[in-house]
Amino acid sequence: MTEVDWRFRPATAQDAPWMAELRAQVMRPDLERLGRFDERRVRERFLTAYVPAHTRVIVADGRDAGLVALRPDGDALWVEHFYLSAQVQGRGIGGQVLAAIRAEHPAALLRLDVLQGSPARRLYERSGFVLEGEDPVDVYMAAAPQRAS
Repeated sequence: MTEVDWRFRPATAQDAPWMAELRAQVMRPDLERLGRFDERRVRERFLTAYVPAHTRVIVADGRDAGLVALRPDGDALWVEHFYLSAQVQGRGIGGQVLAAIRAEHPAALLRLDVLQGSPARRLYERSGFVLEGEDPVDVYMAAAPQRAS
């Protein structure tokens, strides 16, 4: 695995088009496997839910390479819209991003959902997320708040 220099930057409204396109590319294989891919809807769902203030761009090797959003929901934070471009997948960034989020929010219950059969589920399990429930399309996972040592 090649070491990757990465960081977060704040997202802006101007980031929405490329983010929607990245979402479509990343999710296409899983959505097609589940018989749920719709060329227009995959982008539209992102654009209608996009909140720049909740979103960070993942910059890797000096280029915008992904995004992650943290949506507050009561006592929990939902990890949403976590996408990395194919060029940086498999290089350890995903786990590092999740570790950074957990370190920034040690007292928060983190929740997310992942499509059934998605290889991303292994990343979430390695990062401390456990199964909360599932349906025919989604798997719901959570990572408990970290205990102070």
